[in-house]
Formats: sequence, structure tokens, C-alpha cells
Amino acid sequence: MSKPDMDIPRELTIDWLQAQYGSGKLKPERVIEEIICRSHEDEGMNIWITPPRLERIQPYLDHLKTMDISLPLWGVPFAIKDNIDLAGTPTTAGCPEYAYVPDRHAAVVERLLNAGAIPVGKTNMDQFTTGLVGTRSPYGETHNALNDKWISGGSSSGSAVAVARGQVAFALGTDTAGSGRVPAALNRIIGYKPSLGAWPTKGVVPACASLDCVTVFTHSLQEARIIDVLVRGLEPLDPWSKEIPRMVDKLPEKVYLPEKALKFFGPLAEEYSKAWDAAVERIEKLKLPVEYIDYDFFEEAASLLYDGPWVAERWASVGEFIESTPGVTFPVTEQVLRSARTGKHDAASVFTAMHKLQELRMKSNKLLRGAVLVMPTCGGTWTREKVEADPVTTNSDMGRYTNHCNLLDLCAVAVPAGDAAAEMPFGITLFSLSGNEHLMDRAAASFLEAAVTSVEVKRQETMMVAVCGLHMRGYPLEKQMLEYGGQFVRESHTAEKYQMVKLPTIPAKPGLLKKKAGGSAFALELWEMPVASFGVFTSFIPAPLGIGKIELADGTEVSGFICEGYAEEGAEDISAYGGWRNIP
Repeated sequence: MSKPDMDIPRELTIDWLQAQYGSGKLKPERVIEEIICRSHEDEGMNIWITPPRLERIQPYLDHLKTMDISLPLWGVPFAIKDNIDLAGTPTTAGCPEYAYVPDRHAAVVERLLNAGAIPVGKTNMDQFTTGLVGTRSPYGETHNALNDKWISGGSSSGSAVAVARGQVAFALGTDTAGSGRVPAALNRIIGYKPSLGAWPTKGVVPACASLDCVTVFTHSLQEARIIDVLVRGLEPLDPWSKEIPRMVDKLPEKVYLPEKALKFFGPLAEEYSKAWDAAVERIEKLKLPVEYIDYDFFEEAASLLYDGPWVAERWASVGEFIESTPGVTFPVTEQVLRSARTGKHDAASVFTAMHKLQELRMKSNKLLRGAVLVMPTCGGTWTREKVEADPVTTNSDMGRYTNHCNLLDLCAVAVPAGDAAAEMPFGITLFSLSGNEHLMDRAAASFLEAAVTSVEVKRQETMMVAVCGLHMRGYPLEKQMLEYGGQFVRESHTAEKYQMVKLPTIPAKPGLLKKKAGGSAFALELWEMPVASFGVFTSFIPAPLGIGKIELADGTEVSGFICEGYAEEGAEDISAYGGWRNIP
């Protein structure tokens, strides 16, 4: 398959695609061709259940020619979690034996198609949305977009990773316990969960129908808002749908933070704790009143999701299928679902839990009126190997700060908040009352803007840094350059003294080695970075890469990414391409 004529950045966004389409420089067919190439490259990451294939996408491309190019999502590729219906394409909910072929699109999908978006495939997920880790699927464990050994988060794992890996501009997920937020945090993207009922769930396989939400993953808060506006609104045939109008964004009256020290779990617990402290420090510097509160009643609400009778609602959705097809369900998924049949939850206990929840909702409604609550998105993270060894405890610890959300009828947005460790992102979630997306969005924007402002303040003393791989513009790690205050200056070339190899990492990275004799020149980018943040930035660079002096074509030397010599063994020599952007 040939590559598109122009460079398509690894980070696909609605804005960039619309600008290219409008200028005539790019056509949707070329974008789809590139997406299919990328899906083949990432095949081992188990992102897709129904992967991007031209024969399935072509009818949508053909239909696009009859549509107005001014439509808000004209030609924009998106992915669909495989518990959401796309007409004519199997819906599996992560279980092959459960699969059916719908004859109608889910309501949210229909609205996106009418706006000109192109569905490219159905994504992998924790089976029957029962999990927050991204490993509970017979289609394979979805790998983290940044670090192959670590979990991607679930249950909307494939959708989040598809966005983070540049295979779509946005992706639909679902959220009952945190599935539309946790994978966003672990893959350094935005996870947007609207108020219950604001987006219709008609055409979605239910988990807990009374709590389920459709969500979206994007690269920016602004693009999540675009999707929200397009799919929000009453669906007359959906019994859970509500008319919840979108209000004009404004700052909340107050930001709440938990007063007691939070506990984190897993091998990066200490790093998560430090990242949370840094996020709190940034929040405290916002021009908003901050108040510390007792978080206990939110924890009490969260415990009801799996310890209370709502697990029986999950059984009501798929229990008949599990009973009629013994042995086909993913083992840990069946274990969780069958816990509803222990006899613990009789009719009286259901009403007892509902009455308790109503009391807790009254408390949260009173507390959060005009305000937002900020919490870590995840309780920790783990390697895929650790989760395999202890799938239940790790999943429970992951959801400690997320599970209260839908039970209390809150809306939420998960946003990046720096990295806890090298290529291990950390995120926070902002919560507000139903219908108050305008408050959480503006607060989230202020938090993200504060990072940019901090960078500008620190930009006074800078140094030049050369990058030649994934930190260049349009690639996944450009975000690190920006986060640590980097500002692109210009393109350049090395002196003719180097060799470039392709390191066998996931994702693949280039290694630049200086030769004693001979060698070639390679394209790179020069960035200006604050001296104050350079040390922290370099601490995240994994071996065999490091920072050293790179000689440029004009004879000057700058700091930049170099590779240790031992890495040449077993690596592919790609010197003939003249730079990372030229690699097919």
C-alpha cells in the first residue's frame, strides 16, 4: 500500500484535518490510507476488534462526496467502542459468541455520521464493559499507547489507544464506573463524560442501563466540546434520554479538593502521589477559591457500585446469555457478574441501597452547587503482568476515585496533568453536577492554560535542544516538549557524521549515533527549552537514548538526543532515509 503524498501528523485533530481539506491539500481517501497503514503497524497492540479496512470504509467515503464540505466533521475519522452499534458491522461487546449485526446505527453514531464523520472500525474493550484495566478481552490485551508493558486502562481501552496512536481524530467510549476517563489518563488524552442522559444510549449494549453514558476521547478539550454539541439532545425512542441543554462556559464559584491524604496503589504509587501534589499546587494557583473537604461520602457512594445491588443490574443485562453459553465468557468477567447471584442482594437490600444513594446524592447536590470537585483519575497503574496475576484487586484500586461519578449523577472530564514517570502520564478528573458541564469545562481549561502560563514564565532562560524522532512536531511525544516549555524554532540538519538506526522498541524510535569516520546528515528540529525544566525533561528519557552534543550542518553544537553505541546491534540501519519523517 502506498503512503500519502504529504506528511500526516501522528496526532490527528479535527482542526488540522478541516484546514487541510479546506485548502485542497488533502483528501479523506489519503487520510484513510494512512490510518490503515498505522493500524497494520500497531496490529500487535490489540486496539481493534473490527479494524480499519478500505472495503468497509469505502461506502462512507463515497457518501461523503454527496455531503457539504462545510459540515463540522466532514471527513473526520473516528472509532467506535464495540458495544456501540454501527449498522452492518458486528457488535461483540468484547465477546465473539455474543455478536450480532445491527441494522441501525446507535443514536450517537447516527448524529456523528450526519455531521460528516467517517467510522473506521470497532475497538477492543474489557468484555461487557466489566473492567477498568484493558486486559479483560478474548481479542487480546490492549497495550498502552506509550509504554508497551503497562495497561491501557478500560473498559474503553481500544478507543483511547486509537486516538493516542493517531489512528483516529476522536473515538467513542462508554462509562459506567470510569471507563471513559481511566484510559484517557493512562494514554495522555482527554476523556469527556457528559451528564447522564445528555447523550442518548440507544444502540448501546447496556452494562448498568441506569448509569451508562457514551463518552468521547480527544486530544483537546475544545474538540470534546465540538462532539458534545453535535450529539447532545433528547432521543425520543431512548427511555434514558434527557433534554439537558449546553450552557455557556463560566468559571465555578469554588473548587473542592479532598482534605485527607490520598492513597495510591501499584508500583508507581509514590510517583502518583508526587504527581497529585504537583497538580494540587497548580490548582491552588488558579484564580479560584479552593476549599478542602471530607471526601468520605463520595467513597461511600463509590462502594455501592460493586458492593451494592447495581452489580445485579449488570447481571440483568447479560446473565441470560452467560447461563445459556457456559464457558465462553472471559473468566474474571464472569466471576464479577456472577457475584450478583450470591443471594446477598434481595429486594429489600435494593431499596435500602437506593435510599442510601439518594441521601448521598442530596449531599453532593448541596455541596457541588456552582462548584467542581477535583480528584486523581486513577488510583494507580500496573504492568499487564501484574494485572494478570491479580485482576480483581488491581481493578478495584484503579477505580477508587472514579466509581462515585455516575451513581451521584455527575458529569466529568479527565485531563492530563503531567507525567508521573517516563512515558507514564498522570491525570486528574473534574466533576460537576448534572447539566453543569459548563463549569467543569471552564475549570479544566483554566488548569490546562495554567501549565502553558507557567511555561511562559520560565521561558526567560532557555537552551537549544535538537530532536530527531517522536518528540518532533506531529508525533506523540511533542506533548512532552510543550509541557516542559519547549518552543519549536526551526528545522535543521546534522553534520555528515552520523548514522540513524530504528530501535526495536514499542513504539519504534530512532537512535542517532556519531561515527568516527563517514556518516550522513539527518533532518531534525531545533527547539528552545527553559533551562529550569531541562533536567526534569531529560530524567524521563529511557536508555539507550540520552542527551549529548549534536553537531549541526553549520558546525555549531547543540544539546540533543543521541544513542548509546551498544544499541546498534540488533537495530535496523535507516540512514538511507535521511530522517525519521521519511521512514515508510
